[in-house]
Amino acid sequence: MAPRISYVDPATITDPDMLEELDRCAREGTPRPESQAVRAHVPAVFWSFANTWRDVFHQGVADHSIKELCRVYVSRSVLCEFCGNQRSIKSAKAGLVEADYMDLINFEASSRYDAKQKAALSYAEAITWDLPTDDAFWARLHAHFSEPELVEIGYFIATTMGQQRWLRTLNIEHHQILAGQDGSMAPGFETADALQKSKADPDYWAKSKARPATAA
Repeated sequence: MAPRISYVDPATITDPDMLEELDRCAREGTPRPESQAVRAHVPAVFWSFANTWRDVFHQGVADHSIKELCRVYVSRSVLCEFCGNQRSIKSAKAGLVEADYMDLINFEASSRYDAKQKAALSYAEAITWDLPTDDAFWARLHAHFSEPELVEIGYFIATTMGQQRWLRTLNIEHHQILAGQDGSMAPGFETADALQKSKADPDYWAKSKARPATAA
């Protein structure tokens, strides 16, 4: 199926800064070029997202790998396959491995995450699933994060959740714009053929409807 909103062909873009950013997306991902090629219909939207992603996700005051876990938690929750099949290169360099993504929906019961990561994931869970929060919930967060960190993580979760809920409606797919580079693709999704094979696997993550395993 074709994307529900067309990609802007990079060959038609004359802004060198936009072309440079699309090339960076192909090399480094998060975001990958397909989602940005949709946003490119409105340059202000393109740059709003690019700048937010740079300043709040890749940079910022909170630990990047914690934000990366929250990002993929949202993917697993809202079933955004486009986002869920990407990984942060920066987090991989910092030591995050593929197995660290596997228990996200059941994070509270997992031994893979430390107390700080679980607190952040409970924040993502509450925002994503509209769960009630109480004094104990906020005491847990304040025990691990400063208020600036809580602002940034909360804003990031809300931003990525809204974007992912939108992107999943668009029928966009990887390896369709500036194909040939696998920056940020998850293992098993590095090429178009590998992606199709992984998505056909009966154990493919998006074939199981996620449910929150805990209450905030």
